[in-house]
Amino acid sequence: MRVIGTAGHVDHGKSTLVEKLSGINPDRLAEEQARSMTIDLGFAWLDLPDGETVGIVDVPGHRDFISNMLAGVGGIDAALLVIAADEGIMPQTREHLAILQLLDIKNIIIVLSKVDLISDPEWLELVELEIDDLLAQWDLGNLPLVAVSAHTGAGLDDLVNTLQRVLAELPQRANYHQPRLPIDRVFVVSGFGAVVTGTLSGGTLSVGDSIEIQPLGKAGRIRGLQSYQRRVDTVAPGSRTAANIAGVNSSEIRRGDVLTFPGQTQPTLLADAHFTQLSEISRPLAHNAEVKIFCGASESLANVRLLDSDALAPGARGWLQLRLRRALPIARGDRFILRYPSPAETIGGGQIINTHPGRRRKRFQPHIIDELELSASGTPGERLALAAQADAPQRASDMQKSLGFADDELSAALDEALKDGLIRRLDDQLYWAAESWTQMARAAITELRVYHRENPLRLGMLRAELQSRLQVKLNLLDALIENEDQLTQESNFVRLREHAISFSPAQSENAENVVRALLADPYSPPSIAELNRIAGDDVVRALSDLRRIVRVNDSIAFAADSYDRLVSEIRRHIGEFDEIDAKTLRDKFGTSRKYAIAVLEHLDSLGVTQRVGDVRKRGRNL
Repeated sequence: MRVIGTAGHVDHGKSTLVEKLSGINPDRLAEEQARSMTIDLGFAWLDLPDGETVGIVDVPGHRDFISNMLAGVGGIDAALLVIAADEGIMPQTREHLAILQLLDIKNIIIVLSKVDLISDPEWLELVELEIDDLLAQWDLGNLPLVAVSAHTGAGLDDLVNTLQRVLAELPQRANYHQPRLPIDRVFVVSGFGAVVTGTLSGGTLSVGDSIEIQPLGKAGRIRGLQSYQRRVDTVAPGSRTAANIAGVNSSEIRRGDVLTFPGQTQPTLLADAHFTQLSEISRPLAHNAEVKIFCGASESLANVRLLDSDALAPGARGWLQLRLRRALPIARGDRFILRYPSPAETIGGGQIINTHPGRRRKRFQPHIIDELELSASGTPGERLALAAQADAPQRASDMQKSLGFADDELSAALDEALKDGLIRRLDDQLYWAAESWTQMARAAITELRVYHRENPLRLGMLRAELQSRLQVKLNLLDALIENEDQLTQESNFVRLREHAISFSPAQSENAENVVRALLADPYSPPSIAELNRIAGDDVVRALSDLRRIVRVNDSIAFAADSYDRLVSEIRRHIGEFDEIDAKTLRDKFGTSRKYAIAVLEHLDSLGVTQRVGDVRKRGRNL
């Protein structure tokens, strides 16, 4: 489904034209009908000859109600710019066309209304030449123009056919499973409760869905849905939608709030944006200027931080950071308009690039501008890789939501980024920017190289210690170890593959003396303190890392072969008798209770055995 908007001067007959096309008077307020002037947003719809239903948003044309106009024009697919033949182009016509261009609404039909009032062909020709001059200023010389009379009906069929042709050429609205309904109207239906309306984008909504109203943060549920006054179970992106909400009081909701899925959107007070300033403005836009931002159906005062200049001249473009006075639920890709609050004037508009920069950007930083440029205009794969540059790997679905890609766009972007080596796939769902991966790998290699130099007789760094130093999750560290050729892991030690413990001749002789001392009485060995006196604690620790000896607690170690025979017998005995106790183990190996208890407690900690009263049973890791 599609939604169009009508724009133009207050006296150019927009509402009358909408009523003739649709049979619906969009001016629903008594004051509007009494004054024959649209004050707030009006809504209607019509069925095109091909059967498609098209929603119509009739926006106010009077300068005093420009904020209402901006609340309704953001979600439309195409616009009818209505110009009265008896008056020609008015200042408000120029402002509305400028706003449409700033919002990137390129599909515009010029509707020359009230042609029944003009009998002089030369006057009509002059008006059309004036229109041509206006469109040329925006490089829009090829827009369709249809002359109509709402009074006589002349040209209405031609307008409908032109509208059908223009809309048929548009791509379908993207569905990236993130529905957003910017709320442009709130009211109460007796017996049903709160109803909100808006133009849906980003994904489908269904009856029964759990939803959230942002920035309010209130959770609710969709009780019912209507689209063009028809009850429906599901609405698709691009539809004018009315949602009956359970769980949220209508008095808490305001125009400009957004209905989304829970946890989907986080309001922000800071946003990066690219901005285009109108050429016909009264003064340049200065750094830290106070402005009003209009985005979707919402608005807020804000201060503008210019990132690459001290002031923007008329017609200039630049990068800026918006510091909002009120948190807004805006999203990447949203188009916005800036206006001076007093005296009121439209300054320009642009596109939101980053809704959560996390900090105030430093100004005049070329690398920051380069990153923003890439985020705004890079290839889909490059933009995906930029989204994947995070502290941790990203799910494809999360990147899809942040970038606003449809399913086919996401698939193409993933293929491009993987082919060009911009991202790394960690599993079927997780991806990480190759640059982020390289930085982590470089940090790990540096940490281990320093550690090996300072601890040459250690096999490597404990995995948990390396994780702490890198401040990453264990699953990410494991993926790094598995995929980086320079890294390897033995037991719980991570080392550079090139590293190996190397004893000096004297240390090697001392190491052999330790092993001989342990084997002299294999099941009642000397204490670790005695071993340290023989060879030094660094050599004893190295033998433990190399698993030539096995420490079962802080004071007792066995030669590896002796330890393995102890464990093998414990496994066999439990397998045959279902249990073993310290006395049995002591007697089998001619040792003392001290050593038998030390071995069993060690195996308890490993899950090989499990203590039950005075005996050991099968552990989870037997």
